[in-house]
Amino acid sequence: MKRRTKVKKSFLKDNKSYTFSDYFDLPYPTKDIVAAFGFTYSLEKLNLPYSLIPEGTLTALKEKFYKKLPRISLTSEISKREFLIAPILFELLDYIDADIDVEYPVEVDNKLKGTFDYLITASQNIIIIEAKKADMEKGFTQLAVEMIALDKLSDNDHEFLFGAITIGEVWRFGMLNRKTKKLYKDIDAFMIPENLEKLVMVLTGILKA
Repeated sequence: MKRRTKVKKSFLKDNKSYTFSDYFDLPYPTKDIVAAFGFTYSLEKLNLPYSLIPEGTLTALKEKFYKKLPRISLTSEISKREFLIAPILFELLDYIDADIDVEYPVEVDNKLKGTFDYLITASQNIIIIEAKKADMEKGFTQLAVEMIALDKLSDNDHEFLFGAITIGEVWRFGMLNRKTKKLYKDIDAFMIPENLEKLVMVLTGILKA
């Protein structure tokens, strides 16, 4: 059996500074960008942790989404953050004791710096959320680099770290195995409003893990 030929790319310049958002703009696939930091990448169906919430507690928010979102122009990142993402994170605080930092500044070195759109911290675990107007694929690449930065900054002893990329109507999760230095992207996605309950149960489950 012939081996696949691997192309080694040297695209990160030693004398150049990179912010997290710069990785969104790079024309390389996620696997090549994380490889520059010594990590590997895989697209798989993830068995995400989840925590049950009382039945029917998200009915009111779900109904508001169905009723009011058709009347709101969701053409910018800020509109999606205000009308789609923020309401979900407000509800999340009803199920988990956590702190939410918005535009959290981070600097590991000149290749890993910028801001996390949302950093959610509970006593058990943490998660970062990256919000974009569009392009989930490039958005996940940026999220992956942010998770690498979180791995270097976090002093907890969890084997796995979690993140999520969202364009408001769609959420997809990522997981980083800190021992094997491998990043995973979930092949499944959560649609809002349809999968609102499932999304909140996974967010709660991650923070309680």
